[in-house]
Amino acid sequence: MQRIKCFFFMSLVIAMALGVGAKAQKTEGTGDDTDNPVARVRNNLSWEHGPFVNWGKGIGDRSDYEFLWAGYQLGKVMTPVIHAGILSGQFTYAGNIMPLWQAYTPAPYTVVVDNGNGTTSVVPHGGGTFYGVSVTPVILRWNFLTKSRRIQPWFQGAGGLIYTTHKFPPDYMVPHGTPGGTSVWNFSPQGGIGIHYFVRPKRSVDFGVNAVHISSASLGDKNPGVNASIQIQVNYTFWK
Repeated sequence: MQRIKCFFFMSLVIAMALGVGAKAQKTEGTGDDTDNPVARVRNNLSWEHGPFVNWGKGIGDRSDYEFLWAGYQLGKVMTPVIHAGILSGQFTYAGNIMPLWQAYTPAPYTVVVDNGNGTTSVVPHGGGTFYGVSVTPVILRWNFLTKSRRIQPWFQGAGGLIYTTHKFPPDYMVPHGTPGGTSVWNFSPQGGIGIHYFVRPKRSVDFGVNAVHISSASLGDKNPGVNASIQIQVNYTFWK
């Protein structure tokens, strides 16, 4: 049931973003944007900042992983409107920091490993809850040009760095006591879509869905990583 609710929510966000994006136009907003928060942000090349919370779930061979992140994001609309038909819009550059970064993995347990020489070893496997911090210094976002006064759709690509207090994904001991070789440092390339929903001038509630890959880039002897996870993010944004 939880997976169905997650899928429904992500589908709703995607449908809203694509539906509004399809209404993008070539004409910029008029000079009178006092009652149009979206046009005001667009015309003023505004700064944005605010807190966010993020929930995610691994997929594929990491489907039993879950994530909870929270932090603060800062960004700025960098360009005037660039006309490209239905893809017309503006670039935003942003970054964020997450002092709360948690990953929930299966509880530790032991497994019997065949050493290949007629002997076996009992080794720990799994890791429980992992704690860390993360910074995403590069978020490149494209804000679609839209007629809407409330909804600003976007898509983005980003890259970040994660530090955990224990090696992530769960480290384990391979035969003869050699460390498994995962790392406390991981990278998080990602991409996604979302919307800003303006609840009043200079204030928006933002919804985003990101696909995030977590990898140590072989900093350890092994690079098991989290090949893919789906992350749902909610922000409250102040515009200036």
